[in-house]
Amino acid sequence: MSNKNLLENVKKLRELTGVGFKDCKIAIEENNGDIEKSVEFLRKKGIAKASKKMDRNASEGIVLLHENDGSVALIEINSETDFVAKNKDFINFCKEVSTINLKSEGDLKKINETKMNNGILVKDNLISLISKIGEKITIRRSKYFNNKEGKNYFYTHSSMEKNIGKIISIVKISNNDDPGLGQKIAMHIAASSPLAIDKSGIKKEIVEKELEIIKAELVNSGKTGEIAEKISNGKINKFISDNTLLNQIWIMDPKKKVSDILKENKKTKDIKIIDFVRFKVGEGI
Repeated sequence: MSNKNLLENVKKLRELTGVGFKDCKIAIEENNGDIEKSVEFLRKKGIAKASKKMDRNASEGIVLLHENDGSVALIEINSETDFVAKNKDFINFCKEVSTINLKSEGDLKKINETKMNNGILVKDNLISLISKIGEKITIRRSKYFNNKEGKNYFYTHSSMEKNIGKIISIVKISNNDDPGLGQKIAMHIAASSPLAIDKSGIKKEIVEKELEIIKAELVNSGKTGEIAEKISNGKINKFISDNTLLNQIWIMDPKKKVSDILKENKKTKDIKIIDFVRFKVGEGI
């Protein structure tokens, strides 16, 4: 390897790991210029620091769903750019991690400590992928739904391929045998982004914060006393309705709420939404 190539590889390794020049040079020389093996070499010696890239913002990526025998698992894996989110190596890594996610029942710690098909742990393959692609990549969040107490239905928005997209929602419903209805509710969740099934599911601090904002707006507009209290109560009730699944306006019929649709489709027992989740790439980052 020429001195020019050696220096270029040392520079890349330093940028990726934050390790000093001397140690990076030894790693590159010991591994014949292979960046991935050099990262592994430094990690085994316990001197590889957190990558400088990990300070960057990774808000692109994909959401993946995996299912088996009625159980489903959802995972979001992020990259810095949408270009990398379409990279073949990135997608193949994500697909295998998605399979592991279902087996691990959504436990991120277990996922990271699981060996992939190449015999290397997920967390170590992630480091190698970051080294190869040159961007921050993170396994951000996951969610698992078992096949008990109800049936799971899901919807993928902006689908890249089956069960891979930018938004995926899952809903668990009991006493429902209509897959079409289940998927429509999952579609509604993807479109309307509820915070909870009903009022009891919304965190108290979220409601209090919203009420604080509403009251501040009213004070700034000159409204006080009973009028302000009446308006604030009305606005917070609307906020709760707009953000609770059962009270939201049904996306396929603005004259009805989601709760009305469940009642209309009841056979013998009440149809009940047990749980749901909605992952949108980069949301909240």
